[in-house]
Amino acid sequence: MTQASPIPVGKQVVLDKDMTIHYHDSGNDSGNNSGNGDNIVVFLHGSGPGASGFSNFKQNYPVFAEQGYRVIVPDLPGYGLSSKPEDNEYILDYFVGVLHQFLQITGINRCTLVGNSLGGAIALKYALDYPQEVAKLILMAPGGVEERETYFRMEGIQKMMALFTGRQLNAVTMRELMSLLVYDTTHITDTLIAERLPVCDLQPTTVLSTMRVPNMIERLGEIACPVLGFWGTDDKFNPASGAMKIMEHCRDARMLLINRCGHWVMVEHRETFNRLCLEFLASKI
Repeated sequence: MTQASPIPVGKQVVLDKDMTIHYHDSGNDSGNNSGNGDNIVVFLHGSGPGASGFSNFKQNYPVFAEQGYRVIVPDLPGYGLSSKPEDNEYILDYFVGVLHQFLQITGINRCTLVGNSLGGAIALKYALDYPQEVAKLILMAPGGVEERETYFRMEGIQKMMALFTGRQLNAVTMRELMSLLVYDTTHITDTLIAERLPVCDLQPTTVLSTMRVPNMIERLGEIACPVLGFWGTDDKFNPASGAMKIMEHCRDARMLLINRCGHWVMVEHRETFNRLCLEFLASKI
């Protein structure tokens, strides 16, 4: 990865079929391979065009590392500085499979998963497929709790699909799209646009056109680990009614609904998000 990038370059590993996963790894690694995963936190970003782990979580994961956690922030396949195969079907099981192989290669046997949007759906499915490997879940407006048609009625999803699949994203339209992610548009800075556009230009349209995330609501009762969730009531990508579905179906869940907040709780209310997450991680429940 020698090309100039507005995203800081971290580490990389090569998986099967020459799939390269780029990631940031910081903080205390004393919990690695300890068996309980209490010290390891893995952040999973969403599916927005040009997304990367750093772009989504740069205001969060350094705080967790400063508090003594080892934090892993991968770029999902098709995103960030990871491989972007054109002939792939970007379905949920594919992302879960890549994540599992990535964690095995990096020696992480158990961890807490933090997921926003698509990343939240991946976290939920990972906890269902590999329950012994997930200590806790932290979710921000996770996908996978509605039918596909429900998501495609949302203003943000409609705009995202039209602009991305039509190859109409530039500095102006990217700002218009990203402004739908938040209630307070001052969070959409020139720096953020500059981080995402170069990634977006390299993404094949299949990243979104082939994406399929099933409704997992009927299986959420199988998740035994504690769940902490966040949802903005002004979310234009994922209806906030999903918060109650999490509460009703998971065995051990707590949700925080925040008004004047869109799809990015961890950005718009980062101090509240960081504080509550750290308290949740420190708790023994």
